[in-house]
Amino acid sequence: MSSSLFPESHPGRAGIEIRELITSSLARAKPAVAGDADLNPGYARAPRPLRPAAVLVGLVERPAGTTVLFTRRTDGLRHHAGQISFPGGGCEPEDADATACALRETREEIGLEAGWIEVVGRLNSYVTGTGYAITPVVGFIRPGFAVTPDPSEVAEIFEVPLAFLLDPANHQRGSRTIAGATRHFYAIPYGDYYIWGATASMLVDLHRKVYGR
Repeated sequence: MSSSLFPESHPGRAGIEIRELITSSLARAKPAVAGDADLNPGYARAPRPLRPAAVLVGLVERPAGTTVLFTRRTDGLRHHAGQISFPGGGCEPEDADATACALRETREEIGLEAGWIEVVGRLNSYVTGTGYAITPVVGFIRPGFAVTPDPSEVAEIFEVPLAFLLDPANHQRGSRTIAGATRHFYAIPYGDYYIWGATASMLVDLHRKVYGR
């Protein structure tokens, strides 16, 4: 996949209003922990210390409305192959904090530099059954940026309207049998894209923080 350049643009009044709403909502939010166990009582994570990780919930301010930036992981990855995710990954010793981790991973995965991103807050930390404690870092992305995906990790970069993702009518619950056990999860299908698991749960958390329900 070659580099792509999204057009320069600026948010309209609706975009400014959603920015203000999200920014103020995250400023008031109290830190909390969510995870796979929320929809799966008794679901135990891997028996080892949690590894810190962070992702960027990138909100792109388009004239037609704010969108959310996603990646589709390559099919050859050992973990989460082909899944829809936010750019991000495990934190390294050189990362000052979760924000630094999310911005570094975003640059490494899709070539998006931190100068295009204004971080405005965080969502609930998310603990996975595989032993990660993920911090979702929320940031507004100024249009006009270029992206260059790392072909070893990212098969596709795409955007979905934020209004669609925050509409509770689009929040579904699904289940799959994993290692002989039924696992329940949130899902937000969009066209040919199936957003589910931790990524969908983070979007549900964003909805709850913004709209208080």
